[in-house]
Amino acid sequence: MIARLTGTLAETSADGAVIDVAGVGYQVLASARTLDAIGPVGGAVLLLTEMQVREDSMTLFGFGTAGEREAFRALTSVQGVGGRVALAILSALGPDELSLAVSSGDKAMIARANGVGPKLAQRIAMELQGKLGAPGLAGTAGAGLPRSGPSADAVSALGNLGFKPAEASAAVAAAQDELGPDVALDALVRLALRKAAK
Repeated sequence: MIARLTGTLAETSADGAVIDVAGVGYQVLASARTLDAIGPVGGAVLLLTEMQVREDSMTLFGFGTAGEREAFRALTSVQGVGGRVALAILSALGPDELSLAVSSGDKAMIARANGVGPKLAQRIAMELQGKLGAPGLAGTAGAGLPRSGPSADAVSALGNLGFKPAEASAAVAAAQDELGPDVALDALVRLALRKAAK
C-alpha cells in the first residue's frame, strides 16, 4: 500500500498530477482543491495517498491534508460513491464543509458536486452521520493545533506516522520557528520528523 509520495511535480492535468519519485512517475488523481494548492510544475511536493485496487485497475488518489484523505475514505464507504465521485465532492466542498453539510443534513450542499444527484446526496448525508469529525476539527485533535496552512498539514503528516497530536504540534512549531513562516511543506515535515524523533 502506498501511503504518501514525496517528490517533484512532473505534470498536472484537470483531474490529477504525475509525481516524480526518484525517477518513477506516479499518476495521482486529486481534487481541484489539492491541485490548486500543489504548487508549480518542477516544485517539491508531498501528497498523502489512498490506493484503490480493482480487478482491472490500480488507482492512486492524492490529498494535500489528512482531513481530506479521511473525508475521501468516509465518502467511498457509501454505496454508489467511487473514488472519482468522492474527488468531485471534495472539489466542491472541503472536509469541514462536508462535515457541516452531513451534520446539518444539507443534501443540496452535497449535491453541488458534479455527478451527485439528490438521491445520492441524501444517502451520503444519512450514512455519514456521526462518521466525520466535527466541523472545524478535521485533521486535528486538540486545542492549540494549527487549523490551516503548511503547519496544519505537517501536523497531520506526523500524526499519520503515529506521533501523538501534542508531539506532532510541538515538533512542527519548533521546525517552523527554525525555518521561518514561508517554508515549504516537505522541508517543514522533514525537520519536524527529526525533532520529533529526538
